Amino acid sequence: MQMNHNDLPTRGSQLTDVQRTVIRIMLNAVALILTAGLFESIYLQGFFSAVLAVLILAFINAFIRPVLLVLTLPITVLSLGLFTLVINATLFKLTAAFVPGFHVGGFWSALGGAIVYSVLTLFITIFLFPPPGGPNITFHYRKF
Repeated sequence: MQMNHNDLPTRGSQLTDVQRTVIRIMLNAVALILTAGLFESIYLQGFFSAVLAVLILAFINAFIRPVLLVLTLPITVLSLGLFTLVINATLFKLTAAFVPGFHVGGFWSALGGAIVYSVLTLFITIFLFPPPGGPNITFHYRKF
């Protein structure tokens, strides 16, 4: 039996863009809390700090990250894209500098935290907010 994500039942009307954005921010804050729980050297002081960190990280990723990616393009190409991880870790640590109640211990913690946070938010985006007209995600269930 195959089940498509479009076949899942919905309750009421579809979510508005504002509702989807608020839900995504809250889920990303939960992902950041989970990331902080995995690393001893990443400290997060509650849900409000997590939400503030998510908002600032989104701002940094939207405006500062593209500039850094262009400026570091030669070294990124030479490292076959691995330098992008360094940029992500730096921006993750930079976010901690702006948010009270959010602390990242060092570079390796920032690198690990950035990777884990990216993977968690990727799963949130793919499975909870699939793009309209995007790839079909099919779930296969077996009856025993």
